[in-house]
Amino acid sequence: MLAKIDELPFVNHRNAFGLLAAMHIAGAIGLSIEESRAVFQALTPFNLLATFAVALHFEKEKNAKYFLFIAITFLVGFFVEVLGVSTGAIFGEYTYGKTLGFKWLNVPLVIGLNWVILIYCTRHFAEKFTSNILLLSIIGAALMVGLDVLIEPVAIRFDFWSWQESSIPIQNYLAWFIVSFLLHLTFKKLMPTSNNPLAIRLLYIEIAFFAVLNFV
Repeated sequence: MLAKIDELPFVNHRNAFGLLAAMHIAGAIGLSIEESRAVFQALTPFNLLATFAVALHFEKEKNAKYFLFIAITFLVGFFVEVLGVSTGAIFGEYTYGKTLGFKWLNVPLVIGLNWVILIYCTRHFAEKFTSNILLLSIIGAALMVGLDVLIEPVAIRFDFWSWQESSIPIQNYLAWFIVSFLLHLTFKKLMPTSNNPLAIRLLYIEIAFFAVLNFV
């Protein structure tokens, strides 16, 4: 079935990039306008799910290790958030709002998908600089922290999550780096030659999306 889909002339990474860019432009506009904000907040988890499905479809090596990477990253990302929310000992004291949809153990299920998307894209970007597993993991984790700096004000503003303190604790960024570093190590070990022409382009879309929402 997937092979037949790939044979369709309009199913290519360029068209997928256009689709993802259009989705995120619409989302940025919709969230920026007060009258449409509630609708686009409700659509946020579906945007994440669609982004995940479209982007990872173009991975060239869909083997058992590919699906293992997705499973490990989803589960680690989700359950580290569960521990974070329940204890406050990992990222700091925070709670999830309603925007990201259905929760289990007080954490939205799409958070696991978000970890997969971000680790996947930052790994491919980091490989522009090095193939060394240690350096790649450091660069990828640093990119994850940079993304979180962009995401945090938007997340707070649109009720993705909120912090108990008036400022975001430094431990949040330290924990993001450590967890991301370990996931990047795992990804590189499992799939040393992962190849997806859409991954870096999606990272640019994500950066632009959150950068715009920081200033509107």
